[in-house]
Amino acid sequence: MALGACGVPASATSPAPSPADPATAPVDRILTLDCPEAPGIVHAVSRFLVEHGSDIIDNQQFGDRRDGHFFMRVHFAALGGENTTETLRRDFAAVAAPFAMRWHLEPVSTRRRVLVMVSRYGHCLNDLLFRTRSGDLPIDVVAVVSNHPDHEELVAWHGIPFFHLPVTATTKPEAEARLLEIIDSFDVDLVVLARYMQVLSDDLCNRLAGQAINIHHSFLPSFKGAKPYHQAHDRGVKLVGATAHYVTADLDEGPIIAQEVIGVDHSHTPDDLAAIGRDAESAALARAVRWHCEGRVFVQGRRTVVLR
Repeated sequence: MALGACGVPASATSPAPSPADPATAPVDRILTLDCPEAPGIVHAVSRFLVEHGSDIIDNQQFGDRRDGHFFMRVHFAALGGENTTETLRRDFAAVAAPFAMRWHLEPVSTRRRVLVMVSRYGHCLNDLLFRTRSGDLPIDVVAVVSNHPDHEELVAWHGIPFFHLPVTATTKPEAEARLLEIIDSFDVDLVVLARYMQVLSDDLCNRLAGQAINIHHSFLPSFKGAKPYHQAHDRGVKLVGATAHYVTADLDEGPIIAQEVIGVDHSHTPDDLAAIGRDAESAALARAVRWHCEGRVFVQGRRTVVLR
């Protein structure tokens, strides 16, 4: 039995704190930062966390000597709720300033509000909805936008608002303006293009910089246009893959977040390759969404650093 002052049992002097009490239960948080490489960064961050009563659960870091840039992601636990989070943010600003850090600090429980865009191919949409519903992804899909009505019934089954926004060359500006209204009205954190087959305007790409993820097959730029898997079959490819990347005005050339590759051989038909490609696309996109929403992805120029 634990003893309090003068050998009196602790339970006799004061009630034990309840594990469910928010004031006593530790809250897991994530701190991410990047800045120019300099001595003392890790020491400054670690000292800050210790001084604020934090327990470091996991720490990942990378110093890019070629670019002279440093990246860090710290998973830590500290007592207190939202007020403590605000205090940590306020106090960490003084640590970040001398190092010119870009940084973000939030509870692990924070869920990103995601808007999914899709056209007629529904495999990536279906995979994201399933992973979200099963709790596998730390996101809330708050809306789905499509230029076709094909998946309205599926989306409605999940209890998610569906918006049909047809797009033509003449209506594209109006459709994108409406899309931005939907994004704002649902307070969207991330836009996911789950095989959305319309090219976004440069203005929209710039508006969504760092907050929109796209997926495409990894045959590009070799097999462009219609029936890429038939083209690949004709060339006897031995790998089928997919690339998930941030959306930029350079079509399909944004910073790469995740890729998936699956081996194939001469026995696979074009339809087989397409089916394997759907698996690769779904896996790569889900991985990219997860890493982004867990604060693991840092954009550095035309590429990313992913602290897994």
